[in-house]
Amino acid sequence: MGRLFGTDGVRGVANADLTAEMALGLSVAAAHVLAEAGTFEGHRPTAVVGRDPRASGEFLEAAVVAGLASAGVDVLRVGVLPTPAVAYLTGSLGADLGVMLSASHNAMPDNGIKFFARGGHKLADELEDRIESVYEEHRTGAPWDRPTGAGVGRVREYDEGFDRYVEHLLGVLPNRLDGLKVVLDEAHGAAARVSPEAFQRAGADVVTIGAEPDGLNINDGCGSTHLDKIKAAVAEHGADLGIAHDGDADRCLAVDHTGAEVDGDQILAVLALAMRERSALRADTVVATVMSNLGFKLAMEREGIRLVQTAVGDRYVLEEMKEHGFALGGEQSGHVIILDHATTGDGTLTGLMLAARVAGTGRSLRELASVMERLPQVLINVPDVDRSRVGTSSELASAVADAERELGATGRVLLRPSGTEPLVRVMVEAADIEQARSVAGRLADVVKSALG
Repeated sequence: MGRLFGTDGVRGVANADLTAEMALGLSVAAAHVLAEAGTFEGHRPTAVVGRDPRASGEFLEAAVVAGLASAGVDVLRVGVLPTPAVAYLTGSLGADLGVMLSASHNAMPDNGIKFFARGGHKLADELEDRIESVYEEHRTGAPWDRPTGAGVGRVREYDEGFDRYVEHLLGVLPNRLDGLKVVLDEAHGAAARVSPEAFQRAGADVVTIGAEPDGLNINDGCGSTHLDKIKAAVAEHGADLGIAHDGDADRCLAVDHTGAEVDGDQILAVLALAMRERSALRADTVVATVMSNLGFKLAMEREGIRLVQTAVGDRYVLEEMKEHGFALGGEQSGHVIILDHATTGDGTLTGLMLAARVAGTGRSLRELASVMERLPQVLINVPDVDRSRVGTSSELASAVADAERELGATGRVLLRPSGTEPLVRVMVEAADIEQARSVAGRLADVVKSALG
């Protein structure tokens, strides 16, 4: 059996790959593994369980709750809330475990299960491995040690979670949003109630789109993966900016008043300068991945902010931040982590902080985002090659060296083997788009000949 846990929990087509039986079994296994690790020692364990609005989340939530309660864990059901809200509530309520049912930006038929440890942090890899091992052992017939009588878990609705999370968001804002008109695209997802409530209570004039989830329409032509609708809505309503979330609202992208996209790199740049002004940017450092635009790196150098880069994936950004105590990090895709106020990417928090910077400075988002210039970036996927030889081919190394000499200080080359497919990603940045295309095309040809 391949590893069930990916970089962001267990995901698959609901009721095909991810079944009720699997959800129940993984939940029981998680309870047993955490008990063995001493997490529950000396007290009765509690878990926070939330979900996004997907139809499949209803039966998967029931299975998770049943599994946890059958293993002696009391359950607080918080209903439909963003992933970062479940993480926050897990920490703020002192729960031993958090469970979020969501497949983030994936299409509606998919769903996923993500576990949070005490404090609202992602489970350690070794605990995920142990949960998977115990789940598989019992799936094939080994009986569970089950509590009875008063030992079984109790289940109750925790409707207060909504207000508790919104109050947390408002409590960390540096200033109000009075005078701003903001369009919010909620992707018919988990933030459809939370995000408009938070922005309105912060003083913004709010226009919402994609805020009518019916269980089937999540991420359907809307949200952070489909920005055309929010661009049109910003223009139609004469808004100052737009904020677009994904299905579980752990990330956001933005558009300025002209409808121009503001990506995760630009958001990081704006927030980095704002946090430094408030002495909140520890060590004057921001963390991003190697896929960040070179324009972001150059802007941070110019502004005297140190950039630490990690492998691709918000989990690696978070690991670096936690290890060294950095306060801000994120990805071009809009996963932004403000570690003083969240243990994971939080799209609503990020959007609020971005809007607060606009309101607090009186400058447009377009002007603020111009602190960095996005250099043209070309990405070519080269399939059916031996990705394992990317780092050992002398022919490829020579071609990369030639390309880097040609591009100079205002260009960059990145070759990255896919983690899941037999292909190599060729990424080239340059000051000129035609040069980027030309260099990327030549490198792609060398990858084919050298690794094919």
